[in-house]
Amino acid sequence: MNKKLVLSWCLFDFANSSYSAVIAAVVFQVYYINRIVGNEAGRGDLWWGAAISASMLTVSLSSPFLGGIADHAGLRKRLLALYTSLCVLSVAGFSLLPPGAVISGFALIVLANIGMEGGLVFYNSFLPQIAPPDRQGRVSSWGFGVGYAGSILSLLIALPLARSGSFGTIWLMVAVFFALFSLPAFLYLPADRRSDAGILHAGTAGARMAWATIREIWQRREPRKFLIAYLIYEDGVNTVIVFSSSLAATTFGFSQGELIALYLVVQITALLGAFALAKPTDTWGPRRVVTISLLLWATVAVAAFFAQSKEAFWAVACTAGLGLGTVQAGTRAFFTRFIPAGKEAEYFGVYSLVGKSSAVLGPLVFGQLSAAFGSQRPAILSIASFFIVGLFLLRRVGGGGPHDAPGRI
Repeated sequence: MNKKLVLSWCLFDFANSSYSAVIAAVVFQVYYINRIVGNEAGRGDLWWGAAISASMLTVSLSSPFLGGIADHAGLRKRLLALYTSLCVLSVAGFSLLPPGAVISGFALIVLANIGMEGGLVFYNSFLPQIAPPDRQGRVSSWGFGVGYAGSILSLLIALPLARSGSFGTIWLMVAVFFALFSLPAFLYLPADRRSDAGILHAGTAGARMAWATIREIWQRREPRKFLIAYLIYEDGVNTVIVFSSSLAATTFGFSQGELIALYLVVQITALLGAFALAKPTDTWGPRRVVTISLLLWATVAVAAFFAQSKEAFWAVACTAGLGLGTVQAGTRAFFTRFIPAGKEAEYFGVYSLVGKSSAVLGPLVFGQLSAAFGSQRPAILSIASFFIVGLFLLRRVGGGGPHDAPGRI
């Protein structure tokens, strides 16, 4: 296993986590909902949920086809660079948004999130290339762990800027952070292979390959059952990520500074959880790690419904953090067990189709329930149901043990 490749791959997660933490989860989410839109009667939640759902729908529908094009035309690394550039430029554009710029803010959020989430298709597809099967679980966990370190550092930089009201500077900082720390990935990850296929030919072939891959996965019983379970429980994960800060600010009265402090501590617990279960993901198998994480998250979602104070929410959030990286890293490692050699981008395109599709319904349901009841508490229980149903379905999936050979399940 080449350490330079693994480190470069992990540093991309370090880079993009600045977006995940500062933009999607904590500072810009609350800034857009409360300052740009205004959250009277849940109006800000509706706009934010719609923006995330629109971007995730776009990524989910395009990912299988772009994955096919990437594999057929040898464009994986270049497409990763293209999506990363779209995210970086869109985030920089946030600095030009005045209060009340609801529509232009909505458009930039959609573009930024397409750049971020779309790029992950190609980023994830490098995992089978840089790590052997018996190390993919821990490398996947290392990526998430290093990513949480990136979240912590970017939030520490953002905290004094938020306290001084320099929000435009925060958005520019995230753009620079993402661009700078993603450079090692573009320098050292495996180069795109040479191909004589033109864009039109690659597009046509990519579409055919994408459809063939979808049919192939659907005809394979265990990958099909896995992706159905993933579709359900990942909806809960995505909804928590999308609305966690809005929940803390609106229902529990957290200030901007308290939100950043809370998220920092959650990222530390997530980092600890990801590294603690990195090796067990290989030795126990990713199936067991994902099961434990889903049990934890279902319990946490119910506890959040009953929480009445900031102190109680602190305890709930920190406990949830322990399972944040493990459920995502374990799921990614679990899916690699189904991928035949040479079809990494195609399979991860379908994986993205399912994962991003799961981010369409959950945020809309949460936003609608919040607006309908005038409270976020009823919406919290909808999240718990996603984890419970997803866990039930996952337990019916074969494979995911420590000795399963890739592509043979």
